[in-house]
Amino acid sequence: MNSASGQDSLPLIRAVERMLPPHYARQDQIIGALRELWATRHYNLERLEELHRSVQVDGRFLALPIERYPGLVTFQQRNDAWIQAATDLGEQVVRKALDRAGLTPQDVDHVFFVTVTGIATPSIEARLMNRLGMRPDMKRTPIFGLGCVAGAAGTARASDYLRAWKGHTALLISVELCSLTLQREDLSIPNIIASGLFGDGAACVVLRGGECPDAGPRVVATRSVMYPNTERIMGWDVVDSGFKVVLSAKVPQLAREFIRRDVDGFLAEHGLKREDVKHWVAHTGGPKVLQAFEEALELPPEALARSWASLREVGNLSSASVLFVLGEMLESGEARPGDWGVMMAMGPGFCAELVLLRW
Repeated sequence: MNSASGQDSLPLIRAVERMLPPHYARQDQIIGALRELWATRHYNLERLEELHRSVQVDGRFLALPIERYPGLVTFQQRNDAWIQAATDLGEQVVRKALDRAGLTPQDVDHVFFVTVTGIATPSIEARLMNRLGMRPDMKRTPIFGLGCVAGAAGTARASDYLRAWKGHTALLISVELCSLTLQREDLSIPNIIASGLFGDGAACVVLRGGECPDAGPRVVATRSVMYPNTERIMGWDVVDSGFKVVLSAKVPQLAREFIRRDVDGFLAEHGLKREDVKHWVAHTGGPKVLQAFEEALELPPEALARSWASLREVGNLSSASVLFVLGEMLESGEARPGDWGVMMAMGPGFCAELVLLRW
C-alpha cells in the first residue's frame, strides 16, 4: 500500500498531555449562577435552562472560581485574566508532555500555539519560553482563529514542518478558556447554548520528525477542507465587551452533508476505506455533531465513545477537545502496529481538518 511505504520517515506523535484548571462546577451550579440574571431579562426561564441541559454536559472545569466571574465586566478584565490563566496552564501542560516524552524544553525546535479565546502580544508561547528555559533560537507559530478545528489543524501544520525537518521536535500547545469569553448580557440562543457547552482546558502534543528514534503513531497524511460561503456558521463577532459567539444551527447539517464525502475521498487517496480505520478521534462538537459523524460515517456506537465521554465530563474545549480524545486513546494502549486512525474536527471557516494516523 502506498501509504505504508517509507512510513518510518514520517512525523510521529510522541506524547499527548492534557490539563484542566483547578476549579470545577456542575452544570446545575452554572445554571444557578446564571438563573438570576436570566430571570430579569427573559420571560421563558425554563426554555433557557432546557437549552443549557440539552448539550449533555455534566459539568466543566473553569479558569477561575465561579464567584469571580461576575466581577469581570470589561473585555480588558476578561482578557487579562485569560493571559494569566493561559500562561499558567500552558506551562503546566508543556512540562507534563515533555516529561512523558522523556525530553526537556531545550529539545524543542518549534512551537505551534493555538487558541481562540484570548489575545496576547507577545503570544503565550513566547511568555512560556522564559518560564520553561527554552532555546532562544526556537521557532514560534502562534495561530489564532481556527477555533474547534485547531487541534487537528495544528497537528497537521506541525507535521508539515517535520516533513521538512526530520530531525526536529515540535510542540502543539492548545489553551482554551471559553468561560472567560461568556457574554452574560447576551440571551440569544447561540450564546445560551455556548454557555452550557464550552469548557476550559489545555493540551500539548509532542511531535518528532521521522529521523528521531521514537515510537508513536505516524502522521501519514492530512487534509484541509473549506466549505465556500459559510463564514457565518461559526466564529466571533468582536464587540465592545469582547467575543460574542456566532454559532449556527446548521453546523450538524453541514457535518452530516459533507463529512462522509470528505473522509471517503481522503481515505481513497491512500487506498483505504472506512472499514480499514480502527480508531476514530473526533472533536466533541456537541451531541448533534457527534450524532452527525456517527450517521454520516456509519460508525458503530463504540467508535466515538471517548468523544461522548469527554463531552459529558468536561464539555467542548474548542481546539483542545480533539487532543483530549487523542490523549485518552493513546493512553488506553488499544492501538496495535499497523492500525489506522483518523482524527477529525470542524470549525470556523466553515471548514474541516482530517489527519490520517498509522501505528
